[in-house]
Amino acid sequence: MKLLHIDSSPLNGASVSRKLTASIVEAWRHADPTIEVVHRDLVAAPPAHLTGELIEVVKAGKVDGLSERQKEELALTNALVDEFLAADAVVIGAPMYNFTVPTQLKAWIDRIVQAGRTFRYTAQGPVGLAVGKKVVIASSRGGVYAGTAAEQALDHQEAYLRAVLGFMGVTDVTVVRAEGTALGANVQAKALDGAREHIEGLFLRAA
Repeated sequence: MKLLHIDSSPLNGASVSRKLTASIVEAWRHADPTIEVVHRDLVAAPPAHLTGELIEVVKAGKVDGLSERQKEELALTNALVDEFLAADAVVIGAPMYNFTVPTQLKAWIDRIVQAGRTFRYTAQGPVGLAVGKKVVIASSRGGVYAGTAAEQALDHQEAYLRAVLGFMGVTDVTVVRAEGTALGANVQAKALDGAREHIEGLFLRAA
């Protein structure tokens, strides 16, 4: 089995989402020592954000008369899509930044959501092509957004990820969440303990 491990927090060692993705991958390795893990750090090597020039290549499919930069960006996009499609499972580290995902993660998503590769349009509407994958989202949040309707209305992080993954045909999605991490050391420790307990439960039967 191939596992794609994505990190997107710029906080490195202080990042809660990175701690969670590391714990998830470690638990997965323990449950299945044969898995092949590919780690992509979107902060260490961030994909460029789409510009008008890059959209011609990345989204509009222009292939003739490309500049060297466009050729490089097209090659990167194809590599990112290939890597995503080759994975049987994906672990995505996704901290909440200003109610949504980090800009680095959004840039990666903009590359892999590709017509004809991860989805296609039909007369009946779009159809996801990246089916059969299992995704675990490591979600970290400084505040609390999984409680009341008013709190949930501010969630453009987990809700967005579920929506865009579903658009590509990925419906087997599990969220491991640690929230309230900015509300004090005790609250953060409790959140991390709860998330790690959740992770242990995910792989208990497989171990």
